[in-house]
Amino acid sequence: MLQVLKKPLPPQNPLNQLGFQQICELLLSLTHSRSLPKGLQLHANIIKSGFQTLPLVSHHLINFYSKCQLPLFSRQIFHETTRKSSTTWSSLISSFAQNELPSLAIQYFRRMLGDRMLPDDHIFPSATKSCAILGRIDVGGSIHCLAVKTGYEGDVFVGSSLIDMYAKCGDLKIARKVFDEMPERNVVSWSGMIYGYTQSGEDEEALRLFKQALCADLKVNDFTFSSVLRVCGTSTLLELGKQIHGLCVKTNFDLSSFVGSALISLYSKCGVIEAAYQVFDEVRVRNLGTWNAMLIACAQHAHTDKVLDLFKELGIFGMKPNFITFLCVLYACSHAGLVEKGKYYFELMKEYGIEPGAQHYASLVDLLGRAGKLQEAVSIIEEMPVAPTESTWGALLTGCRIHGNTELAAYAADKVFELGSMSSGMHMLISNAYAAAGRWEDAAKARKTLRDLGVKKETGLSWVEVGNRVHTFTSGDRCHLRTKEIYKKLEELGEGMERAGYVADTSFVLQDLDGIEKSQKIKYHSERLAIAFGMITFPPDRPIRVMKNLRVCGDCHTAIKFMSQCSGRVIIVRDNNRFHRFEDGKCSCGDYW
Repeated sequence: MLQVLKKPLPPQNPLNQLGFQQICELLLSLTHSRSLPKGLQLHANIIKSGFQTLPLVSHHLINFYSKCQLPLFSRQIFHETTRKSSTTWSSLISSFAQNELPSLAIQYFRRMLGDRMLPDDHIFPSATKSCAILGRIDVGGSIHCLAVKTGYEGDVFVGSSLIDMYAKCGDLKIARKVFDEMPERNVVSWSGMIYGYTQSGEDEEALRLFKQALCADLKVNDFTFSSVLRVCGTSTLLELGKQIHGLCVKTNFDLSSFVGSALISLYSKCGVIEAAYQVFDEVRVRNLGTWNAMLIACAQHAHTDKVLDLFKELGIFGMKPNFITFLCVLYACSHAGLVEKGKYYFELMKEYGIEPGAQHYASLVDLLGRAGKLQEAVSIIEEMPVAPTESTWGALLTGCRIHGNTELAAYAADKVFELGSMSSGMHMLISNAYAAAGRWEDAAKARKTLRDLGVKKETGLSWVEVGNRVHTFTSGDRCHLRTKEIYKKLEELGEGMERAGYVADTSFVLQDLDGIEKSQKIKYHSERLAIAFGMITFPPDRPIRVMKNLRVCGDCHTAIKFMSQCSGRVIIVRDNNRFHRFEDGKCSCGDYW
């Protein structure tokens, strides 16, 4: 066993007898194993033998320190090398790009050009990758021009890196142009385009391209699978997601951490938390992203105890939580009313060297607001070391709405207006806060401001997936082919619900209507139509899963509890924030949401 040198090697040490070829082979082996102590000892021998001046040895040393995540050591080797070849430059630029130092990668790429050294098929991908990380499409465009001039644009690796750069920088038009003009495509170019479409919200195009890749008999990789699975999760396409899961298993039985995370997210967002647990158990090597995916899944499905257990296990497995991990835990505490635990985890962040950001403070305000500790929430906002964001004030507004504090809601609304531009959802939250207090004029002003800004209110939608088709409903919708059956089912349910004690709470209709109009309006909210459709479509033993883009109203939440009680059905509803599992007249959220 080689040991780290603490003094010069004695003449009889066998390392002194190593030749040039043996040194190169040993460096390659140590780079692969990332054995730093042995590498340091070999480096000392290389210096003594004088081989460090040879470009190929320098190249291997730079790669060794790069793989050991010591890119600045790589730079030191580079500067000590008197004869720098294109391989030497390539190794250093790659070291920076792979170790999250994109600015240095671009800096040395420019130095290389100034040294009249032209880039090759190894240097171009490292440079474009760095541009993608920095979002520097201007620099990336210049590198693209150079690739064209030097004849490397058609190279499969250079072309793939250009596609990835343009896609990540948001210019899908040029990315697609490069993709279409490539004489040869390997899996990286396809993955880059698919990823670009998913990031830009062009889900249909991403799925269409994925299908083309499969038809071309391309062996798609983990990155491709995870990108497409995230599309399925975002669009709640459960059946398609299941098919892709099956394809993953066929092509690679051991689920990678990336695919595993995407599958956990898919099943969670589609309301099948049991499948998410199964995937988590099947992933053999879990990275922090896998743990975070499972944590947020549990939090959104009100499995709060499991969230706290997973957080403990994470440490046992040697994983260090990051800022996303704590956001998941704070979210779980907030939606379960665990105020003291939430405060504990908020303070615990500092022990891990994580400074709470605006999102963490918004979660803390949400925790306190939902629990009715509104003045304490205001104190947190006033003492924040960072400026309160729309999310922070929105969290306070939510607490005010739940506990009927219209005066504080108006104060929070004023603060939001001071921020300038705001989302349509925030405008509606402010408008609804005024309407709930009967301040119709103020509510109308808030809506008018929204119209004047040209921002449209988001339409409330609920949808159910049957096979590979999604059935979407709006409030009072009568466009569905089975409308008569749907409304008939709602009438039947309504009669049974009334006998069981259900009385509509029309205070949740935030419009200036009379009692009868309010009662009729709330009776046909989109989620109720979707549930009725599910009841006439799915067999009795199958859960009805309804997805909704807005928060479920309080009366619908009560009504669905009665629906589950009267029908004996399991009803799972996902609103814009979390999941509600209704069974035997009870909801998994414990009426705390």
